[in-house]
Amino acid sequence: MSCNYKLAISYDGTRYYGWEHQPNTDMTIQGKIETVFTRMLQGEKDDETVETVKIIAAGRTDAGVHARAMIANVVLDTVKSPEEIMEYANTYLPEDISINSVSIASDRFHARYKALGKTYRYTLWTGKAKPVFDRKYVTVIEKPLDIKAMEEAAKHLIGTHDFKSFCGNSKMKKSTVRCLDTINIEESGSYVRIYYHGNSFLQNMVRILTGTLLQVGEGERSPDEIKEVLESKDRNMAGPTAPPGGLTLMKVDY
Repeated sequence: MSCNYKLAISYDGTRYYGWEHQPNTDMTIQGKIETVFTRMLQGEKDDETVETVKIIAAGRTDAGVHARAMIANVVLDTVKSPEEIMEYANTYLPEDISINSVSIASDRFHARYKALGKTYRYTLWTGKAKPVFDRKYVTVIEKPLDIKAMEEAAKHLIGTHDFKSFCGNSKMKKSTVRCLDTINIEESGSYVRIYYHGNSFLQNMVRILTGTLLQVGEGERSPDEIKEVLESKDRNMAGPTAPPGGLTLMKVDY
């Protein structure tokens, strides 16, 4: 029986070219999951011509970006229970991708269009020792950071704004207006974690925001300059795009 299933997925994005299909490579999260589900259905029906499964995610993470709880939906015509679907997927998926839950959703559930908001976390390491065991999931900062200055700068970004200055897609034709509800900066030992929550995010938006806040934290910009960057609607006015490894999608709200 064909049903729409809701999936919660975790992945280490280090060796992948992002979530979405890319030409000339099978190293995407979407591609790996779709391949496993397609083989599952082919095995049930003993039919190699079964149409390739299409999975819809709440968003598209960039190459090298991780997720703790990406939400997706997929329509599967299978006799397997949600528990059996999850067991099959985790048996054949690579060790750096995990299906954490599978549940039957309504036919109208759409992981992307029904999402109300997302939480991203960017993790920095400021210690003198090397973060050997976390090296794939943090960005190492060699200069001391002025956290209070970064928090002051972040206040200018809260609310509904045109975030064109923080969009990595120069050919973006759709609206670049987004609502950023909160930016929380937490310091714990050598870790500095920046949490962003908003209704949706532009391409590279969190990484560009982070790169710009780091300029403030390192004394290269004043906190008040962030308002000018925002109002300029000019990508060249914002800071660099922070490396992907420090970024993780933490949660999707519905």
